[in-house]
Amino acid sequence: MKKIIMAAAVTTMLAGPAMAGDAKIGIILGYTGPIESLTPDMAAGAEMAIAEVNASGAFMGGSSVTGIRADSTCIDAAAANAAAERLITSDKVNAIMGADCSGVTTSILQNVAMANGVVMISPSATSPALSTIEDDGLFFRTSPSDARQGQVVAAILKEHGIKSAAITYTNNDYGKGLADSIETNIKAGGGTVTMNASHEDGKGDYGAEVAALAQAGGEILVVAGYLDQGGKGIIQASLDSGAFDKFYLPDGMIGESLPKAIGPDLNGSIGGLPGTDSLGNVEFRRLVSGFKHDGPFVPESYDAAALIMLAMQAANSTDSQSFKGKVMDVANAPGEKIFPGELGKALKIIAGGGEVDYVGASNVELIGAGESAGSYKEIAIEGGKITTVRYR
Repeated sequence: MKKIIMAAAVTTMLAGPAMAGDAKIGIILGYTGPIESLTPDMAAGAEMAIAEVNASGAFMGGSSVTGIRADSTCIDAAAANAAAERLITSDKVNAIMGADCSGVTTSILQNVAMANGVVMISPSATSPALSTIEDDGLFFRTSPSDARQGQVVAAILKEHGIKSAAITYTNNDYGKGLADSIETNIKAGGGTVTMNASHEDGKGDYGAEVAALAQAGGEILVVAGYLDQGGKGIIQASLDSGAFDKFYLPDGMIGESLPKAIGPDLNGSIGGLPGTDSLGNVEFRRLVSGFKHDGPFVPESYDAAALIMLAMQAANSTDSQSFKGKVMDVANAPGEKIFPGELGKALKIIAGGGEVDYVGASNVELIGAGESAGSYKEIAIEGGKITTVRYR
């Protein structure tokens, strides 16, 4: 990871102060908070795309792009709004790659981005509510909605022969939307949800929550939370009390820090997160040996930053109001397919009047109001490691 971050940093320093045609992209993610173990690699993914564009010299007649980080905290809307406001008013960013968690993403969109007319492309905000939210054409996401994730969770549980499950979710937009989607799809498939209850992040003791879930019963506990906060606490309390010994881990619970924290008792648990084994993802993995390329939402972060820059090129403008209408154009057919490592090529095609169909690292295809159609990677915890089972 250090290699990629250092390369991006050197590119940023060489770019110097932004000139008339230069662009600035805010990279707002939860560098502190309940997913802080995931966000450094996500940021590195976005910065890799920026470094690649700068190295090409093909962006808007030789202009450069600078990435500027800001902390969303994942859960504190006031702090996230303040960070986004600083990016826009003080740092003068032209667009935002982020945010990460659905609640803060919604808040930034409604309170900051729309007020300032700034495009946001989130790599990881998955709440179904974001599919229909008023956004003035400014919001896109390279991750699929949790309406899709709920279908995947139910399918995986059914394939494992699991007929009953309890669900606990972090008490925010992400957790509630995902838990409701999972429950709906489990029931539609003939399964049973014994309990669907929220938990708060940041507590020292989850004994009461786990006791209630245990009383309700279920063959597995679905933990729709955060791996560095309440979700981890729920799992540990469940294991300590003997309430559950098998868990389903959705996207917010998947990262190397969880099996490291829980230990061998997590072995046998299953889960899933957005992911693909497409040709673009294979190439992305080849290019980014310096950091955790297949971590949650890292390919999506690369793609989010890439789409911003390609849309700017297509509009020949760094102004969000000018390039927001080009995001869907560069993301989808028709046009020459563009894979990781080919951003310079894409910029030259666009500059020459051609069209591109950006495939990227996550097999990008934007549907509806501008969100990923969605491919998923099924995982299992074996030998203290996250292993890939299959893609769907």
